[in-house]
Amino acid sequence: MRPGNQSSMSEFLLLGLPIPPGQQGLFFALFLGMYLTTVLGNLLIILLIRLDPHLHTPMYFFLSHLAFSDISLSSVTVPKMLMNMQSHQQSIPYVGCISQLYFFILFCGLDNFLLAVMAYDRYVAICHPLHYTTIMREGLCVLLVTASWIIACDHALLHTLLLVRLSFCANKVINHFFCDLTVLLKLSCSDISLNELVIFTEGGMLYIPPLAIVLGSYIRIGTIILRDPSTKKLFKVFSTCSSHLLVVSLYYGTLAVVYFLSSSWDSKNIIASVMYTVVTPMLNPFIYSLRNRDIKQALEMFVNRVNLRK
Repeated sequence: MRPGNQSSMSEFLLLGLPIPPGQQGLFFALFLGMYLTTVLGNLLIILLIRLDPHLHTPMYFFLSHLAFSDISLSSVTVPKMLMNMQSHQQSIPYVGCISQLYFFILFCGLDNFLLAVMAYDRYVAICHPLHYTTIMREGLCVLLVTASWIIACDHALLHTLLLVRLSFCANKVINHFFCDLTVLLKLSCSDISLNELVIFTEGGMLYIPPLAIVLGSYIRIGTIILRDPSTKKLFKVFSTCSSHLLVVSLYYGTLAVVYFLSSSWDSKNIIASVMYTVVTPMLNPFIYSLRNRDIKQALEMFVNRVNLRK
């Protein structure tokens, strides 16, 4: 195959999901409903946190940023996928593909850091309740979120810049529903050893410490509970940590399937990616609203306000 550099590569072709032609309409309606649920559900979480003074705490400050990140993560991939399913037009411009890749990496990384910050917040709340307000002061919360944004942006920019220097072969077919980094590297005719080295080293340095913080926080919480088990303490831990722990399990579970446990079977990888980019962001608002008494109370108050104004 004759290689061409990025200036001559004007577009890629996204094959999309492995859906039979006769079922395109059904899956379009399904994914459109899931996307709208994701956007509206997470926007509702952000709105409730902003309107209810009882939710102006570090935990919900971090949750509002996670909700925004989930909206953005789905919006990076799903609208383009829906447009391709409806129009049967599979092309995506080179610049659009690179932009999609950048924002996808950015919001994936941001989710990773925010989940680690939220785990630390839960650790302080359970293990150091008397010093919680002193430790998790407003300045520290803003600093943790700002640092998460900066690191995630730098992480995404590094991988994007390393990709755009590559040349691509005549084959421009992406066997995926979005521009995934690992798939794009397979289409390159250039030496990708530096890209792979950075993925394993820099990527590992950015993803392993947050995971260690999450695991360390919950191991520490578990050991403290086991020292003095009581029904009251167990209920407090369950009500405080269950929502976050379930979200963490969904996030890292699907991430592991996509990038570590998936085989060469592309359909399996694509299905796992749907779980990671579409299903998990949609479920997060339900997890936090159904398992969180504060959110449910804020939602009831919001509904009552709306009804009184009618």
